[in-house]
Amino acid sequence: MAREIVDSTGKKAPDQGEIRALLEAQAEEKYRIFASRLLPGTSGILGVRLPLLRKMARSLVRQDWRAYLAGARDASFEEIMLQGMVIGYARCDLSERLSHAARFIPKIRNWSICDSFCAGLKAASDAKAEVWAFLQPYMVSREEFEQRFALVMMLDYYLVEDWYPRVLACIDAMPLNGCYAMMAAAWAVSACFVRHPRETLAAIRRIHLDDRTRRMALQKILASTQVDAKTKAVVRALKA
Repeated sequence: MAREIVDSTGKKAPDQGEIRALLEAQAEEKYRIFASRLLPGTSGILGVRLPLLRKMARSLVRQDWRAYLAGARDASFEEIMLQGMVIGYARCDLSERLSHAARFIPKIRNWSICDSFCAGLKAASDAKAEVWAFLQPYMVSREEFEQRFALVMMLDYYLVEDWYPRVLACIDAMPLNGCYAMMAAAWAVSACFVRHPRETLAAIRRIHLDDRTRRMALQKILASTQVDAKTKAVVRALKA
């Protein structure tokens, strides 16, 4: 990274202007057009590829990443994505990580930032109970991307033996709002089916999915190469 500045504690703090300049230098117009098509309605896309953003995030966490987050700008898709990556990579305890996460979540306004951020919160793997408690407000939220955040976190970390029944129960109770929340719910149900087909099939028959989410979940199950033909025939009957 270019020249770094030093804050009052003597630690190096990233210069926000230089971060923006570096992002602009690595932006590709063709990739910006491609990303914009995948993220309709998302403004401020520069066109920086994710591997380059991850490399920048790893560099930032070796500096005063707390100072970086405190002053980070939200002027572009990439600047917001970078903050989420830093929260995931940073070396800190769970409580501090979740505190940063809580401040970041309101900035999520598209599926790409949401899903990347969830994938980076790998601390959830070893702290399922604590993170589950953290997810509770987002499970009952009516905000589309807060719902998607909770759903993708469940999808990424909770489709395991002791937790997946709670995931299905949460999906049943969630007041799904918006296509990206519905898509995440359908994705989670279908992934749960692949891992736990008999129990998930019974859940699909009883839980209160809206018609659109139900259709998407069944279609994803039918498209899976991990579901055998006999089971797919049973799933097709549910579509009738």
